[in-house]
Amino acid sequence: LSSKLTFNGVSMNPVNSTTTFNFINGKYCDPVGEDWLENINPADGTLLGRIANSTEQDVEHAVIAASNAQSNWSESTLEQRSRILSKIGDLIEENIESLATIESEDSGKPIGRARTIEIPRAASNFHFFANAITQFSSESHESVGQNAINFTLRQPLGVVGCISPWNLPLYLFTWKIAPALAAGNCVIAKPSELTPRTASMLGDLCNQAGLPAGVLNIVQGAGTGAGQAILEHEKIKAISFTGGTATGEHVARVVAPKFKKLSLELGGKNPNIIFSDCNYERALETTIHSSFANQGQICLCGSRIFIESSIYEKFKADLVARTSQLTVGHPSKTETSIGAMVSGDHYRKVLSYFEQIDPADASILCGGKPGTVEGHEQGFYIEPTVIEVQNNQCRLNQEEIFGPVVTLMPFENEEELIAMANDVKYGLSATIWTKDLDRTMRLSKKIECGVVWINTWLMRDLRTPFGGMKDSGVGREGGLEALRFFTEPKNICIAFEN
Repeated sequence: LSSKLTFNGVSMNPVNSTTTFNFINGKYCDPVGEDWLENINPADGTLLGRIANSTEQDVEHAVIAASNAQSNWSESTLEQRSRILSKIGDLIEENIESLATIESEDSGKPIGRARTIEIPRAASNFHFFANAITQFSSESHESVGQNAINFTLRQPLGVVGCISPWNLPLYLFTWKIAPALAAGNCVIAKPSELTPRTASMLGDLCNQAGLPAGVLNIVQGAGTGAGQAILEHEKIKAISFTGGTATGEHVARVVAPKFKKLSLELGGKNPNIIFSDCNYERALETTIHSSFANQGQICLCGSRIFIESSIYEKFKADLVARTSQLTVGHPSKTETSIGAMVSGDHYRKVLSYFEQIDPADASILCGGKPGTVEGHEQGFYIEPTVIEVQNNQCRLNQEEIFGPVVTLMPFENEEELIAMANDVKYGLSATIWTKDLDRTMRLSKKIECGVVWINTWLMRDLRTPFGGMKDSGVGREGGLEALRFFTEPKNICIAFEN
């Protein structure tokens, strides 16, 4: 990013600054109430700096800015929007190293993951929707015999709210913002207060790309303050939220009576299913990744591993051996496999599951305790953990732990497997390892989830719909589904004479 910027007349470097400001109407600014939160480095427990803790007053200022910009932005041409969004994507790519460093510091994730996967994906989000909006066509229907034609407009909603989580900060922040902007909406966006800085840095990139002031406004702070104000504001027409299921329930209770459009991408407790006819080495290698990527802090991680009984003991032994070889280390080290948990509170929550294990129900096969990283003893590290459970109804299999923790259970047949896979309140994703095409189709139709991966995991095509069933959410994101969410369909019927 540029070495120096001017924030309200003060020359600063946002990358090295210890203060994370709001970004409203194209400018960085203090919170109205001069209230600040601490930003803690999860890798060592030290203070990274302070974060604006915004209130309804800051949200009001953001809404005014967005409302003033809405008419011009919604009336801009698709080519103009596309060009600006594409430029933002280019600028993210040009600043991968700076963004990845900040992302790793804020979240505790290994810098290699931020550098090679997550920041590039943030750029891809802008590039994809820059192109997608130019292909987003209207529908028309000729009413034969009635001398009429119907056509459907897709108009911007207006000012919309986007609230993103801490686990994939810039990746999921841009996943919401890019389609909202592409569709012609102005945005009030709030990143997690645990990982605020790359979202803040995006403001400068938007200015450099020529995004008009007020089109994107980034309000920092706690969910109970800024987040709640976004949900309640009458001029915000839609809410796109990604986060935990309990918080999602609260969002729905607030938003539904106001008849705003609502998209919820919530938790998961996803089955990873290993059949005996799988490509064994590939299944084993990918299972390590799908279990512990980002310290298990991905809603799509395969946290319940079901293994066909004929290969259960071998797969269990090999999985434990591979897991034990993973390196718990400082996020800045290239050799680190498992970084730090995002916060002290989340670290303690995950550890509490180990403390409550009943030996009659489960056995820890490896891990199950804090990790130690020399020189960073105050960091929030947990060893990657594999647990053998006896009952699919135990807490370990029913609750989203959201850490480097997986459970193992054998199964005898498809009927038993389907019952266990579906016997959970979540329905986000599933992974199936088998070479049997018929089985693939049977299970894909019967497992209750929104995304099924066959012989792979987390392979995403941005054109496809993404989301879950049951307590995993409401609606779909991605591709044209996102553009449909951020627009209002209006049908126009024209009658004509012969």
